[in-house]
Amino acid sequence: MPRRTDTRERMVRTAAQLFHAQGYHATGLNQVLAEGGAPKGSLYFHFPGGKEQLAAEAVTLAGGELCHALRAVLEATPDPVEALDQALRLLGDQLAASDFTHGCPIATVALDASAESEPIRGACVDVYDSWQQVIAEHLDRADADELAVVVLAAIEGAVLLARTRRDLSPLHAVGARLGVLLGRHPG
Repeated sequence: MPRRTDTRERMVRTAAQLFHAQGYHATGLNQVLAEGGAPKGSLYFHFPGGKEQLAAEAVTLAGGELCHALRAVLEATPDPVEALDQALRLLGDQLAASDFTHGCPIATVALDASAESEPIRGACVDVYDSWQQVIAEHLDRADADELAVVVLAAIEGAVLLARTRRDLSPLHAVGARLGVLLGRHPG
């Protein structure tokens, strides 16, 4: 039986998984409670802001975990082109392992709810900014911030296409083109 003190964390993790796969509107609070093994009264006790607060915290958690994984991959691989290949491989492996149900951990919520909720939009912006910063730090060049936006947008689009098509080839194509942009010679 789960400890009482981990109810809040279980709810955030469960919500992050459900929002990741289903989006904000398709995920009900009763589903979060049931799958997280949390008593019904605990939702508003832990999240007085309701589903909106829970979603913002779930986005922050899921985005932070991917940021940590991305940072680890980039720090382990000094060459930016090879590091990009490793990051794309990680994303592709996660996507394939989920049978193409889990793409970007925040995209479904960003598309689904950020236009109507400032706290959710703000959480999404913070996550995307953190990923962009990690990429820019690794690029270590004068145009790193701008180039990091291009890299992040290309990867985000490739993940969406790969998930939709149930095919990793968009990740491979983006990796090849970004590799050239970052200095790999085609060949």
